[in-house]
Amino acid sequence: MMKEPFFKLGVTDMMGTGIGIAAWGLVTGVAMVKSGLSVPLSIFMSLLIYAGSAQLAVLPLLVAGAPLWVIWLTAICVNLRFVIFSQMWRSYFHELPRKKRLLLAYFSGDVIFVGFMKRFPDPKPGPGQIAYFSGAASTNWMMWQIPSIAGMLLANAIPLSWGLGFAGVLALLGILLSMINDRFTVLATAVAGTAAVAAFALPLKMNILVAVVAAVAAGLMFESADRHMKRLKIRQTAEARLDEERKDADASSAPDEKSEERRP
Repeated sequence: MMKEPFFKLGVTDMMGTGIGIAAWGLVTGVAMVKSGLSVPLSIFMSLLIYAGSAQLAVLPLLVAGAPLWVIWLTAICVNLRFVIFSQMWRSYFHELPRKKRLLLAYFSGDVIFVGFMKRFPDPKPGPGQIAYFSGAASTNWMMWQIPSIAGMLLANAIPLSWGLGFAGVLALLGILLSMINDRFTVLATAVAGTAAVAAFALPLKMNILVAVVAAVAAGLMFESADRHMKRLKIRQTAEARLDEERKDADASSAPDEKSEERRP
């Protein structure tokens, strides 16, 4: 598969965001060990969970000794977007065996989803999709896991004065901006940022959870309003067309009525 053109294309697409992913992984690895987790447990967590945003979201909660239900709820809310992703992936991979679909689910990610949808906008199975996904997923996995594990192993040797936290924020911003491609995403991002700042004073970093819930609710509301407007526009267009047809029918029948009136 590595010799297929679509595999190489997937690798090339992911290399564009590779520096940001690597910086994010390094910051996450350092943060996990600095928060008190052991190196073996941090490595196990990174390999098993493979979800940078969820890992970063729950770390402050673990440090603060938050209840387990808060930690689980935060992780679930942060990863709610994958429910939407999986629904989209199903259009392409529903014919594959379940074990293979589960493997693809583990390797799926935000950047991979964006790149895949750009390359294959038609939601149906097609040639090259598995190869592209494999190339993109393997590249993204290595660009995350290698720097992340390196950060865990070198956490005690990397001083906080290096400002890696800010580098990680910049990496996340770069990835986020590359994923904003429609007005609904822009609005949901603005709502999430506003909610996070407004709820910053909440304990246990609950402002993250508030921001995620607000963004999901805003996105669903915007999409529902857009569908309603489209249906309304279609209805108005149909009604206008019917009115024109009625006017044309009345205009064509008017001369016939006048001619019948003139007959002796």
